[in-house]
Amino acid sequence: MSELTSLTIAEARQKLRAKEITAIELTEAYISAIDAANGRLNAYVKTTPDLARLMARKSDERIAAGKAGELEGIPLGIKDLFATVGVHTQACSHILDGFEPRYESTVTQNLWDDGAVMLGKLNMDEFAMGSSNETSYYGPVINPWRAGGSNQQLVPGGSSGGSAAAVAAHLCAGATATDTGGSIRQPAAFTGTVGIKPTYGRCSRWGTVAFASSLDQAGPIARDVRDAAILLKSMASTDAKDTTSVDLPVPDYEAVLGQSLKGMKIGIPNEYRVDGMPEEIETLWRRGIAWLKDAGAEIVDISLPHTKYALPAYYIVAPAEASSNLARYDGVRYGLRVDGKDIVDMYEKTRAAGFGQEVKRRIMIGTYVLSAGYYDAYYIRAQKVRTLIKRDFELAFDAGVDAILTPATPSSAFGIADENLAADPVKMYLNDIFTVTVNMAGLPGIAVPAGLDQKGLPLGLQLIGKAFDEETLFKTAYVIEQAAGKFTPAKWW
Repeated sequence: MSELTSLTIAEARQKLRAKEITAIELTEAYISAIDAANGRLNAYVKTTPDLARLMARKSDERIAAGKAGELEGIPLGIKDLFATVGVHTQACSHILDGFEPRYESTVTQNLWDDGAVMLGKLNMDEFAMGSSNETSYYGPVINPWRAGGSNQQLVPGGSSGGSAAAVAAHLCAGATATDTGGSIRQPAAFTGTVGIKPTYGRCSRWGTVAFASSLDQAGPIARDVRDAAILLKSMASTDAKDTTSVDLPVPDYEAVLGQSLKGMKIGIPNEYRVDGMPEEIETLWRRGIAWLKDAGAEIVDISLPHTKYALPAYYIVAPAEASSNLARYDGVRYGLRVDGKDIVDMYEKTRAAGFGQEVKRRIMIGTYVLSAGYYDAYYIRAQKVRTLIKRDFELAFDAGVDAILTPATPSSAFGIADENLAADPVKMYLNDIFTVTVNMAGLPGIAVPAGLDQKGLPLGLQLIGKAFDEETLFKTAYVIEQAAGKFTPAKWW
């Protein structure tokens, strides 16, 4: 890792403004890093070096003219779910083969308006459906972390595995990501990075390929809490093109870092102590509790009784919405087309060839639970459970709790093509056990690195906050980060 690519966003921003480095120098350093490492990590599915250089030159001009934006000259990676004008946007699916949109997503436009530089599009699970980044049409992403004394390739988590791996390996200064059931927080925990899923409605979904529209939310993955705060401030906005976007001012999240936790109440939900949870996850959780207590917060036990129903309810609601959203991919207007004897045959052949196995599985589940005779038994019941889950959180917050502390994942990163998980999709779905409740309730959640397991792999803690109170999450996560320190993988790639 070069000296330039080891800079955090906050450090790079300071050096750029002081004219100690130029945006083009910083961008060239990242382009070189990607060229050297991407063949081994497979984090990027499309690089845009010429566009990056052009954007960096314009940033240098604005810096020279005293017109620098908040992210002026900062090179970022963009998850392949965000529409980028004239640049590969395929949700890492074969069915969107060759698609290059003529419009820009609101989130990425916000970043470019603030002066950020695009390095390319990042790998992900196909249509964001997966917990390991193994369902991508472009192959799995390799986690930059390895267990001590082992050369085994590990997953980076999913679906934002490319984003997390690129940030951890210093192949971008920060990255956009999305979270439908944990797809920001789980890969962040697996790679020793910081990831925040904002409140539903905080970031516009316009121009972001849809998986489950009532659950999807964009957010950043970054190297530390400060960088995540800087990125979210730029990504978040009100957007008339997205009716679920909320018309609230976006705070200066960075300003709250370092504030005292005295007087705060941190809730510890008993229901997150699940059967078979490794002792080191429990130990990490206790350590996090102690850090927050030492910082002046009051620790209180709380109950979220409907947590045990969250995962099954999620895997009804999310596939149901996916089956509806993915019906638009038919080979008629854009993407892959496999010719058939008539239009129905063309539909069937295109979808059979274009969608991967996991996407097909979820479409079939979703179609089933929405079908006549099963809609009330499954979909309506899952929505009722969702309401109860949301109510559990409301009662906890109404009782004076400011934030909730839980583990981020039930384990550290596991191996690519793990036989136990490959043979049983439900075991793979269990990776989301600590994260899906946050999406079901529409609340903000942040994953912050908190330690290493016995194998030397990163583990994360999760903080859950009140709706649109990301400031409290950043303030509290910063305390954990200061106590735990930062974690960087030993370079092998």
